[in-house]
Amino acid sequence: MAGAGGLTVVAAVLGLVRDQAVARLFGASHASDAFLIAWTVPEMAATLLIEDGMALLLVPAFSHALTRRAATGHRGDPVRALVAGTLPRLSAALACLGALLAAGAPWAVGVLAPGLRDPALAVDCTRLTAVTVFTFGVTGYFSAALRAHGHFLAPAGVYIAYNIGIITTTLALHSLWGVRAAAAGVAVGSVLMILTQLPTFVRLVLRGRARAPRRRGEPEGVTALLGATVLAPVVLFVMSRQSQVLVERFLASSLSEGAISHLNYAQKVAQLPMVLAMMICTVTFPVVARAMAAGDHEGARRRVGRDLALAGTVVLLGTALVVGLAPEIVEVLFQRGAFDAADTAATAGVMRVYALGLLGHTLVGALCRPYFSAGRPTWFPLRAMAAGLLVTTGCGLLLTGPCGAEGIAAANALGISTTAVLMLLGLRAHAVAVRAGAVALSLLRPALAAAVAGLAGSLTASSVPGPLPALAAGCLVVPASFLLTCLALGAPEALHLLALVRQRFPHGR
Repeated sequence: MAGAGGLTVVAAVLGLVRDQAVARLFGASHASDAFLIAWTVPEMAATLLIEDGMALLLVPAFSHALTRRAATGHRGDPVRALVAGTLPRLSAALACLGALLAAGAPWAVGVLAPGLRDPALAVDCTRLTAVTVFTFGVTGYFSAALRAHGHFLAPAGVYIAYNIGIITTTLALHSLWGVRAAAAGVAVGSVLMILTQLPTFVRLVLRGRARAPRRRGEPEGVTALLGATVLAPVVLFVMSRQSQVLVERFLASSLSEGAISHLNYAQKVAQLPMVLAMMICTVTFPVVARAMAAGDHEGARRRVGRDLALAGTVVLLGTALVVGLAPEIVEVLFQRGAFDAADTAATAGVMRVYALGLLGHTLVGALCRPYFSAGRPTWFPLRAMAAGLLVTTGCGLLLTGPCGAEGIAAANALGISTTAVLMLLGLRAHAVAVRAGAVALSLLRPALAAAVAGLAGSLTASSVPGPLPALAAGCLVVPASFLLTCLALGAPEALHLLALVRQRFPHGR
């Protein structure tokens, strides 16, 4: 987990460098807005095909296949049978979808951003990013297979390759192609994602045995996990979750130029703590899936409860950093080139509001895993997500006019928090017997500590001259305040977090 976590941090840093390059070259303008409309395609594809969607379907499927491999001796290899039965058809379907999206790019841009004054640039960028429908699908398939096998390094490295492709292509070609270079970089980076995992995937598959003929009357096993009754609720859940971004950009397209960019920069930075917190659940998801496959419901319950508390504690510390130091973070990261002080103020305001929904985003990402680990159809997460999406849409329509981009961010936080509460309340009845009250109590003390730490960070930053020294001072004060407050309140999750840090770095290195 330490190695994968390190690669995740590197990928996150490169993601910031990528955003800095786009901000410096294009600022918050019509060009950056056009690129971000096109970037909706890889954002949707990443969620559906690399992270939640493909993982929720295939990690349990491969976990069941591995369990059957261990039980069947030399009768055949269910893992290779699963690959042979799913990967070719999936690849062909995704290639067709990508081609259709490229052909229908004008219609797609019109739906995503009807208020965009000149959609031609966004259409060009969308056609370039449409290739990610195929490349992200293959990447997600490889990632799920490798994670189920207990290999996390290659999947954690895909976003490093992705961001390197975007940064390199953008810097090399922006003087010739403008913001289209960034869209071309998305395509290049997505191909590099496949190449990053291909050697490990081939080695693991080739180590398997040849498939034995299935005996008459023998159940289809793991391939049943990918049937329509299981597939539909997972796909619809992931699409409805990502639809929050669609709602945001739809509403922001009617605001002044740059609003979409302010929302994007704020969201990308604010969600960094969530990415780190979700590494905990990503690594332990195969453990939960195997426990469910083996009928060890008590082991799954303990694992899920611990993961929710620990991931929540990590993201609450990140929330305190974002809320307390948002202006300094944005100024240090982005304020240069075409990105001016007005853009910094607008982005920082949005980022602070976004951060209020980080716990909800993290809990939804963590909770959907036990719901789908058993490989049986469950529609409850989709119903919870639909309710949250209604809240996001309704609040967005009410708040966008008077509050602008900050109103859109507030609607996002309210909607995802609604979904998180509903999914937590339904977990015991529909998935794993985790008590919602116990999880809520385990997060109450870290939440109080985050409020104290965020205030301490804001006061510290305002008293130190210069954005970089203020940010450095705040980054020392916020974690210290958070951990000390947690210890004073007796929060066991903070103690466990400290134990994990000491375990990974026993000599302070």
